[in-house]
Amino acid sequence: MGDVVNLNRFRKTRKRAQDKARASENRVRHGRTRPEKRRDADADERRGRLLEESRLPRGDTNGGDADDPDSPAKE
Repeated sequence: MGDVVNLNRFRKTRKRAQDKARASENRVRHGRTRPEKRRDADADERRGRLLEESRLPRGDTNGGDADDPDSPAKE
């Protein structure tokens, strides 16, 4: 005859194993270390600063915008 098995304990053990496997898959799929995240955030910040610094100053000294229909046209 077989051993007596507590079904609740068996179900919980099986669920823990499934959760552990799912967590492992998610770590591989989505996981990044803190230094990787920090490095990417720093790179984004540098890129944004460079973009902001390279913008030309905006002024109305050129006779109006070509996109603005209310501004006087340059002749």
